[in-house]
Amino acid sequence: MEKYLYNFQIAFDAIRNNTLRTVLTSLGMILGVGAVITMLSIGEGTKQDILDQMKLVGVNNIVIAPLIKKKNADEGEETSTKEKNKFSRGLTLEDAKAIKEILPTAELVSPEVNYEVQVIKNGKSKRANLAGVFPDYFAIQNLKLKEGTYFGEEHALQTKPVCIIGAGVQKHFFADENPLGQYLKCGNIWLQVIGVLDDLNVSESSMENLGISNFNNQVYAPIETVLVRYKNRGLITQQKMQGGSSTIFGGDFMFTTSNSGEGVENTNQLDKITVMINDTKFLKNSSEIIHRMLLRKHSDVLDFEIKIPELLLEQQRNTKDRFSVLLVAIASISLLIGGIGIMNIMLATVMERIKEIGIRLSVGATKQDIILQFMTEAVLVSVSGGIIGVILGIAFSYIIPFFDPGTPTVVTGFSIILSFLVSVTVGIVFGFWPAKRAAQLDPILSLRHD
Repeated sequence: MEKYLYNFQIAFDAIRNNTLRTVLTSLGMILGVGAVITMLSIGEGTKQDILDQMKLVGVNNIVIAPLIKKKNADEGEETSTKEKNKFSRGLTLEDAKAIKEILPTAELVSPEVNYEVQVIKNGKSKRANLAGVFPDYFAIQNLKLKEGTYFGEEHALQTKPVCIIGAGVQKHFFADENPLGQYLKCGNIWLQVIGVLDDLNVSESSMENLGISNFNNQVYAPIETVLVRYKNRGLITQQKMQGGSSTIFGGDFMFTTSNSGEGVENTNQLDKITVMINDTKFLKNSSEIIHRMLLRKHSDVLDFEIKIPELLLEQQRNTKDRFSVLLVAIASISLLIGGIGIMNIMLATVMERIKEIGIRLSVGATKQDIILQFMTEAVLVSVSGGIIGVILGIAFSYIIPFFDPGTPTVVTGFSIILSFLVSVTVGIVFGFWPAKRAAQLDPILSLRHD
């Protein structure tokens, strides 16, 4: 042990006497380790962001949405008489019930209808989204209650005017009071609050990419309540049956339609249907069954689209994983350059200290002592660079989100340990050759060296 401590002392003194050279030597190691930790933190942050998105859309979910196409004159002329005579009511509540009853792999099903409304309470107002859903919706979307209760089948059957509000709605209208039992005016109907959801942090990019709403700015009610008390787009009204152009009022909206096809109105009763499948392996087959089922119900009119968010997210995750690997590979080049720098400087150090090596060998030092001395020096340089690089990488990982909020970062213990171990390994690998060369010097020739 005494011999090892003595060699360590010699290596430490050599580094201390050449501080500037040591700093420049370890600069490549510092930047390399810092870059690796930063890149790994970006990759981990991206992975965590995608996992959070998966929780929002549900891992085993299938989403059915209506296709609203604008018809032009050319398409109308080319369409056959048989195609013109086909009629589809669009996406309806009956479609959701049929999927739930017929599809054996469907664990939970929830139709959804959305209207942007003006919410009013005691002189305060706020634009929010009124969503009509099944009770299963909250389990499908992993939405947890902060207080109160969910609405159930009884509320739906009796179309009771009840609702569950998001955290943003609660903060706006009930900052200093208990919202349970209170009433909100949503558009032209009054709803009683029976529950409040937990606050969810959803980024704008997630909402845009996944087509999800801001859960904090939602007012949820039984879909039957919304269709009966607020608005049902699936009803055939006198205005819709009249020729020419007409103006249809509903809730807070006014739709202008005409036979010319210039105006486009969503006549589907529902905005989407979300189906939770009991096992991921049945996602693709279940989507094909749903597609065939809805085609038959819609008279072979393809007026809907089926999306599997989990597959889209998986593809996105694979793409970002490959990008993260590329970034880490590029950052690792800095470590390689840092290792080469250590080897070059150590070779130069050996040439400068040939006489010192000769003196040590002549007074009884073994070749192993010389190797250990220079290996210790190389490892000290790489370890000190690794420690500084770790600190720098952690700092960069926390700074990046301030300048670019769209780039999440998560620093893990694995990335720190990996980077540090790599820096030590680089010091050993690239310090061995100069140390071995120093040990092979002839003591007599070394003593004569000037």
